[in-house]
Amino acid sequence: MLALFLESFLSIKIEDSMAVHTKNIESYIVYMGESSFSPLSSTGESSSELDVQHMTKSHFDLLGSCLESKENVQDVMIYSYTKCINGFAANLNEAQVAAMKGNPGVISVFENKERMLHTTHSWEFMGFEANGAPTLSSLQKKANFGEGVIIANLDTGKVLSLKLQGKNLNSVHIGSLPIVILSYIFWLRTITIGVWPESKSFNDEGMGPVPSRWKGTCQAGGGFKCNKKLIGARYFNKGFASASPTPIPTEWNTARDTEGHGSHTLSTAGGSFVPGASIFGYGNGTAKGGSPKAHVAAYKVCWPSDNGGCFDADILAAFDAAIGDGVDVISMSLGPHQAVEFLQDGMAIGSFNAIKKGIPVVASAGNSGPVAGSVAHGAPWLFTIGASTLDREFSATVTLGNKKFFKGSSVASKGLPAGKFYPLINAAEARLPTAPAADAQLCQNGTLDPKKVAGKIIVCLRGINSRVVKGHEAELAGAVGMILANDEESGSEILSDPHMLPAAHLTFTDGQAVMNYIKSTKNPTASISPVHTDLGVVPNPVMAAFSSRGPSLIEPAILKPDVTAPGVDVIAAYTEALGPSELPFDKRRTPYITMSGTSMSCPHVSGIVGLLRAIHPDWSPAALKSAIMTTAKTISNSKKRILDADGQPATPFAYGAGHVNPNRAADPGLVYDTNEIDYLNFLCAHGYNSTFIIEFSGVPYKCPENASLAEFNYPSITVPDLNGPVTVTRRVKNVGAPGTYTVKAKAPPEVSVVVEPSSLEFKKAGEEKIFKVTFKPVVNGMPKDYTFGHLTWSDSNGHHVKSPLVVKHA
Repeated sequence: MLALFLESFLSIKIEDSMAVHTKNIESYIVYMGESSFSPLSSTGESSSELDVQHMTKSHFDLLGSCLESKENVQDVMIYSYTKCINGFAANLNEAQVAAMKGNPGVISVFENKERMLHTTHSWEFMGFEANGAPTLSSLQKKANFGEGVIIANLDTGKVLSLKLQGKNLNSVHIGSLPIVILSYIFWLRTITIGVWPESKSFNDEGMGPVPSRWKGTCQAGGGFKCNKKLIGARYFNKGFASASPTPIPTEWNTARDTEGHGSHTLSTAGGSFVPGASIFGYGNGTAKGGSPKAHVAAYKVCWPSDNGGCFDADILAAFDAAIGDGVDVISMSLGPHQAVEFLQDGMAIGSFNAIKKGIPVVASAGNSGPVAGSVAHGAPWLFTIGASTLDREFSATVTLGNKKFFKGSSVASKGLPAGKFYPLINAAEARLPTAPAADAQLCQNGTLDPKKVAGKIIVCLRGINSRVVKGHEAELAGAVGMILANDEESGSEILSDPHMLPAAHLTFTDGQAVMNYIKSTKNPTASISPVHTDLGVVPNPVMAAFSSRGPSLIEPAILKPDVTAPGVDVIAAYTEALGPSELPFDKRRTPYITMSGTSMSCPHVSGIVGLLRAIHPDWSPAALKSAIMTTAKTISNSKKRILDADGQPATPFAYGAGHVNPNRAADPGLVYDTNEIDYLNFLCAHGYNSTFIIEFSGVPYKCPENASLAEFNYPSITVPDLNGPVTVTRRVKNVGAPGTYTVKAKAPPEVSVVVEPSSLEFKKAGEEKIFKVTFKPVVNGMPKDYTFGHLTWSDSNGHHVKSPLVVKHA
């Protein structure tokens, strides 16, 4: 577990609103491995206050050894990680960084980089219930709704609306970093932007006592109160302060969520039952988390910033605290702008320490899709989640004067009279004389001429500025409504935004049809229908365009993302400190709101992991992940393959093993289990040497001869360089009844796949068997591109253990 700053016991002197800003000085993390006195140390030793003080002193001494004056140590130290992680964060210059890297006790030194922030019906869509009641096969029912679990969520205090606000997803990851911790009495904990504790989703009515193993705290600030549901909350901002050019306000020192994202993600993972939840009356139903009877805790690590405001130093501190507090599952809806080498990534380091202690870590894939290779989290010990739609839409139909109509999307808080037509204008034709047409087409600030817009419905193009801001600009210019038309890159992805004026979001094709209609007539008109909630929409799921895609640029031999889950127009809890558009002049307030992003899909899986931990408390994090991956589905409710946002069949680079199918995950039959040594062998095959891995892991270790990624026991199988026969080894464990499994393989195009043996007999639970898969190109000279297939082990009891096959011809 990560070594967390000893907020309660140590006071590392840093002024609340002051950071060190000296020329050529930046903040860095000095990572030294696992804490020798971790509360959950593999040696069984427990840490005392004296142990912690000793370790902290060693950090101060090491830092002081490279400073001109030891008196300056307290001024440059940011965090001392001592609970589960051994290391510290400090402000250093280049020479000091070099000195740290040369110290034999230091594993890695890396910059304190900034990271981005990546329901009433979604659980029914996944089969937990029908007509509002649990089904007979419901995983929630089997797990008693996650009773006793603790979920920890890492998140922020700021919500940046992912692609919801613009075209460039790289700058729109939603402000939440959930780290969910669940145990067989689940605790749910989120590293996030905080939480709005007064939300009904965190009401503790009917909750049992706080588990005695809970070692966390409810940090004061902002009138924050915890209860038997929301059992803990902390905030971490010293890493952010060290990088901030200006002092941070004292009122920011609170775990309270003032921007909604943390409340949304945490309530999705483990929120209580709340009947009658909706946004402006749309999507009315019972809000609940995946593990609605779990205890939850919030770790606020993200702060107001144009780029997300989540810094590695704060994230590591939150990991260290969460692990030491005794959480069971960690949910993390945030990540880097692009994939980062494992030991230069605070999230990979933090999650590795969590996995060593048996704590699963679920992470968002990122919102930088549909670009290939954009997936953020490539570490095999992380459970990386993509985002897709569910079968509910909030529809607003646009009807043109020529009687053609197009189904759009919206959750605008007000509508136009049904069937009433208004003059229609393209925003490019409504520009002020001084405004470029391209800017006006996007409805950017100060580009629209009120004389041309007043009383009309205006067509704005998606991109650059926020979608809800476009509507605000249109309303300021006098528009009665807005049609938001996708650009070509956004394709068919339409989202339900809380517009402040009547609006409808259309696909690229439909938007072009509207614009062509305007050109075809002198007096174009249109109407926008009131918003309607549609259920059972086909086809679904469909991959979201924003969801980051594989292959992993850090390690292409590991397929990422792992699975996909609902992440579009998800209704969950919100803050009352901000309007739903996130705009400062929005005076509307709503306790529940729709949000979209892999930040939303991640806590869905975190809640599911919590339920599985309740049923199978002895399963490892890898077994839990395997159960969800091998039972995932790649067929939509149309009985055809899951589609991508462009209407074409999606691939494993979009959805991984498929869409989560939680009821089946409770009884997967076989699992691909992985232990700490397997991960160390992976790091060895990835390129790290034995000495480095020993320092990193804190255990005796020697790299095996000819270490190979082909032998790493992952539930998916990827061969990124097929230029001749390649054999992959896998190991499966029986977690069901005795039986015999036989294999069927659908080979990728122009590839031969042979599995040996072709059947596996298991005589008892816990028994493991090894099989090999040999890939061979059928013909030479194939295009150097990826192709896909799958492999399935089946028995007579209805188990189908499916793994994607991903092959690239070299």
